[in-house]
Amino acid sequence: MAYKALKANNLSFELITSEDIRKGCLKDYKMLFVPGGWASNKLKTLGNEGINEIRNFVNRGGNYLGFCGGAGLATLDGIGLLNIKRMPTGQRVPSFSGRIYLNINEHPVWNSLEPSAFSLQPIFHAWWPSQFLIKDKDIKILATYGDALPDSFSSDLNVGDVQANRGWSELEDAYKINLNPDRLKNEPAIVEGNFGKGKVILSLIHFDTPDDENGAAVLKNLWKYLGGTEMQESRKTEIKTSDPLSFQTSELVAYIENTVDDLISLGIRNFLWFWRNPMLLQWRRGVRGLEYCTLHIIVKEIAEMLKKQHTEYSIQDIDLDKIKELLIPFVEKAKQLLIMERIAMQNGYITYEKCNNPQIQNMRIELFGNSKSHGGLFKKLIDELDNNLYILLKKTGGHNDAN
Repeated sequence: MAYKALKANNLSFELITSEDIRKGCLKDYKMLFVPGGWASNKLKTLGNEGINEIRNFVNRGGNYLGFCGGAGLATLDGIGLLNIKRMPTGQRVPSFSGRIYLNINEHPVWNSLEPSAFSLQPIFHAWWPSQFLIKDKDIKILATYGDALPDSFSSDLNVGDVQANRGWSELEDAYKINLNPDRLKNEPAIVEGNFGKGKVILSLIHFDTPDDENGAAVLKNLWKYLGGTEMQESRKTEIKTSDPLSFQTSELVAYIENTVDDLISLGIRNFLWFWRNPMLLQWRRGVRGLEYCTLHIIVKEIAEMLKKQHTEYSIQDIDLDKIKELLIPFVEKAKQLLIMERIAMQNGYITYEKCNNPQIQNMRIELFGNSKSHGGLFKKLIDELDNNLYILLKKTGGHNDAN
């Protein structure tokens, strides 16, 4: 999602990995942008060496920008760039997603925003954010949350529908989590501080949400403020196409793509999820959704890139057979699990991690491990897909004249 937003807005960047960071690549840049995703997984893959490289980079005057999980990574619960903690899950609203008003304080990042039709507050998107605990008076709060819009969700509950009818109290008792988005009001959403000579901006708002004009405006402002760069002029380059994919390769790509499409369709026809926007599903409480969504988006992206078959794309550089080998058993078992979870929803209380059916629990551990941030067969599959997508992106313009 972040990659597409940066490309769409012609912002300068270059894709780097945690391995690149450990090898000292940050010395070549003005800003490190860490987008959304599990902070715990980012922390693990960086290791102590990568963490120290980031801290030294910012301490010497490099700037850090983190969205959502990338913001969480920079707190005291992660690499400790700012004197901020993340609120414990039991105290926060853990499953909010969608559009929300922001109360903004004067700052260059808010230049050129469009207020909403009914309020002077601009509207942005939050996707299952954490929450900050801030006691340090030197931390600048650039924006706090306002009211959630009616088309947003808390867990799998539409905010407008709940507020127009029964309210949140009874539902919070049933769901056993905080649901009322009013709990977010006036809580910090975007903050700024310093670590050594460097600036750090942490945002629980996703300014990289598809088709978000306000988000795009803020992205450009952030690039100018932290990266010292203006938007790059869009330049068209002539790309010569090579021969189409071989029949065998085309069949394999189609098979992988159709297999994942079928899995997503199963969830839709069993009322387990629906598409919120082109890149994000909304799923029912009781099943995982972000993992299946991520699987679908990455497979689609790889398939589309291979179908274009430009000269820069090299089928020899990726391992479709390995992807298929990992995908087939995962999808077969995931389909079984989803139907079992669908039935279990009718029989009692179920969350993505809690269910009284031992068969479901065992299958969940096999597919996703014991961690909320995923493991098991899914981690092996998604890591393989992620590595292959990274190779393709790097070979086909995974940058925009980076600074």
